[in-house]
Amino acid sequence: MKKVIVATLSALCALGGLSIPVGAEILAMLNYESKPDDDLKALGLPGGPENRREGIAIVDVDPASANFGKIMVDMPLPNDLVAHHIFYNKDASKAYVTALGKPELRIMDMTRTPYPIKILAVPDCQVGEDVVFSADNTKWYLTCMGSNNIVVGDATSDQVTKVIATPAAYPHGIAVHDGIDRILVTNTVRATDLGDAGEVISVLEMSTGKVMSSHKLSSKPSPAGEAPVEVVFVPGSNPPVAYATNMFGGTLWTATWNAAKQDFDVQQAFDFAETESGVPLEIYFNKTVDRLYVTTAKPGQLHVFELGADPGAPKLLKTMPAAEGAHHVAFTADGKYAIVQNSLLNLPGMSDGSLTLIDLNKEAVIASIDTFKKQGLNPNCIVLLPQWNDPAGH
Repeated sequence: MKKVIVATLSALCALGGLSIPVGAEILAMLNYESKPDDDLKALGLPGGPENRREGIAIVDVDPASANFGKIMVDMPLPNDLVAHHIFYNKDASKAYVTALGKPELRIMDMTRTPYPIKILAVPDCQVGEDVVFSADNTKWYLTCMGSNNIVVGDATSDQVTKVIATPAAYPHGIAVHDGIDRILVTNTVRATDLGDAGEVISVLEMSTGKVMSSHKLSSKPSPAGEAPVEVVFVPGSNPPVAYATNMFGGTLWTATWNAAKQDFDVQQAFDFAETESGVPLEIYFNKTVDRLYVTTAKPGQLHVFELGADPGAPKLLKTMPAAEGAHHVAFTADGKYAIVQNSLLNLPGMSDGSLTLIDLNKEAVIASIDTFKKQGLNPNCIVLLPQWNDPAGH
């Protein structure tokens, strides 16, 4: 494996400046990229590869702050990286940034400021998507949608320890459960053109990487073209239950552990056609695990479900508008706010570029942050800095 290249944000200071303000009250971290050239032209902004921008920004998202909506820190990234997702490890001491454009994983040390970054070469990983961690925070698992595998790493040294080929192509979402020694991984779409949509979740043995089974998340004839995209275990559920979203199928499914079979039973839990919504994506839970939150990118919404005794029958309580491309959500640790990031892969009709601020107590949208949108940028992911962030089941 290639030698790890180490860089620090102090080096980035020379380019963009790094001074985290003392007075900011709720700070969010987002990675962003330029909008497509046609969108930039409509905004009267220059396009072309020479003007393409990528970076990681820290923004104040507290509506009571004088700095509300302002970019407080801007850290440039290579403009051909296509930085995609940001994931904290279990204690939020590190943030892992995946990339679609290069076989690299950026790892930020969140315990020091300026946050040191190291760049880990992962040559076996093309189109890096999601990262999850073992319960004891000793291993990480990175899905690689372009190379059809999962890269496993030591979460202390951040060295690659294993590469697991997935039985179904285009792995994207991944969930691990140490208690039953299982990995669930989705079968999504071909990265180059979003074609050849999959329809299954695969089950692997966590300790060995052995393929155990596969489950179709559709009642339609194959190829169903559902594109299962994300999968997340319900925190503390007994028996273990995971939710999965079908991006093209527009449905929410459950996979429930059957101890007698040592395998999962799957069933459809909700059809977003009921809300005239499409492209369901991310899945979150509140601290008491009696609320489930799911985003849909078209037309852009956040859905709130009540979770009762049967996770297979979540009850829709409310659908709140966000903006086209509603994707990731950051939740404040006090349970007061949710901030929705509205952009999906720069796709037409799903890349508004704004952030939607929702008051969770009122279950109402209270503000929109257009800071990135006005600059011709699309944020690709959002988390809050650790002191404000609720992992929301992740």
